[in-house]
Amino acid sequence: MSAIKQENAKVVASNSKELEDVIVRAIKKVGGAKENDLCKYIPVDSGGYMHHFTLRKMKSENPKGLSVMIDEFIMTVTEPVTVTPKQRAARGSRKRKDQVSFTKQDLERLLHMARCAGDRELITKLTPKKSLASIKREIISVVRQGKINQDLWNYYVEIVNGCDFIANSVAMASNDQTMTSMVSSQWEKK
Repeated sequence: MSAIKQENAKVVASNSKELEDVIVRAIKKVGGAKENDLCKYIPVDSGGYMHHFTLRKMKSENPKGLSVMIDEFIMTVTEPVTVTPKQRAARGSRKRKDQVSFTKQDLERLLHMARCAGDRELITKLTPKKSLASIKREIISVVRQGKINQDLWNYYVEIVNGCDFIANSVAMASNDQTMTSMVSSQWEKK
């Protein structure tokens, strides 16, 4: 086994040495400074030229194939030609053009109008999500000011009920597991 490994190591070493020589000669031919400059001269099947990560990957995983590609597109050609880049989507092209963006002041005005109109659904959509601690602080400050904010209180109640629901669900799940283990242990005793 070790003789085969040694033979493979020699082949890989000779292939990498040959590849390094080919790369150095190709860099000189295209007038580049580093091996990434070769990428622009090697086309790929998906369109455009080879990415520098692909070049590095091929250098370690398929040195013979990379050597053949460099010979074909750079060394055997009298004047290497740069490959036209692959067409890419413009930056920001995924942004929706018809979507309206609101400033913080706009959202506050909409929230105020929703409160005046009594639209509970719109109020919950426009109200920023807050932690339970921040809601408690707001309620305390409103009470100290001698005011009543029913929306804030309702939001607090919803959060507390949601936390209770989650806690009860977790407790029920753990109780179900406990009951299951108790029943299975009783079944095994029989």
